[in-house]
Formats: sequence, C-alpha cells, structure tokens
Amino acid sequence: MGPAPREVLLFTLEGQRYGLPTEDVWELHRAARLTPLPRAPDIIEGLLNLHGLLLPVLDLRRRFRHPPRPLSPSDHFIVAQAGPRRIALRVDRAEGLRVLAPGEWDTSPRELPGVGYVSGVAKLEDGLVLVHDLRGFLSEAEALELDSALTTSQESS
Repeated sequence: MGPAPREVLLFTLEGQRYGLPTEDVWELHRAARLTPLPRAPDIIEGLLNLHGLLLPVLDLRRRFRHPPRPLSPSDHFIVAQAGPRRIALRVDRAEGLRVLAPGEWDTSPRELPGVGYVSGVAKLEDGLVLVHDLRGFLSEAEALELDSALTTSQESS
C-alpha cells in the first residue's frame, strides 16, 4: 500500500501560490481590521478579534521577503494551528482545497538549507507549490516575544 493522498489549502501571496496541510487549517475569513500589538515581533501584523478569540496575525509578506502592502478588503485570513498556538495568516486569496496524489507530493525540499518551515512541494500541472509547516514558522525568540506582548496586552486591558 502506497502513501495516502494529502490535502492542502492553496493560497496566493504576491502572485505566488503556496499551500498549507488541511489538518493545520481551521477556517477562512475575509479581511477585517487588525488591532496593533505593541512589543510584538516584527512578524506579527496585529491581533484579529475572531468571535472574542484574539489571534495574532502573521505577516507572511515579511517572512517571504515580499514588499509590505496595506490590508485590503479583498484579502483573506487563514485561521490555522501553528504548533500549540492558533494564529491567522493574511493572504491575498485563498484558492481552495486540493487533494494531492502520491506522485504530486515531494518531501525532499525539507532537507535543503533555509527551508525550515517547508514540509514539501506539490508538483501540479501548472507549477510547483511550496507547502508550509506552521510548527516552525515562528522562531523560539519570536514565540517568546509574542507571548510577552500578548501577556502585556491582556494586563493593560
């Protein structure tokens, strides 16, 4: 018996397609106003209040070295699990789910230097898509800095 098919959520950022394993994805939302989070690491754009749950929003543009862009009503938020933490990712557009057959999935990029948060590559008919592993998306220092900023924010509320 061969490897099981994988399902990923495809999204775009600055015209480039990326993916996330669906087991890490909770839900999708249209863009909404963010609340600044003082003393958060640079990778955090702000906080999203989602039904009373405050979620840090990760700035993928910064992480992927794209130019910054103001929040647009057409942007999407992907609510996902990043290790022990629930977060939101602002993306240009969520494209939808894609089931990858075993021949469309390659894990070898994980062994390349500098791709610590890539779990594999989807080999699609129209190009390659990096599929990210959110467990390593925040460095240990960024996670600690975010915890401190969130604690300070809750104490001052």
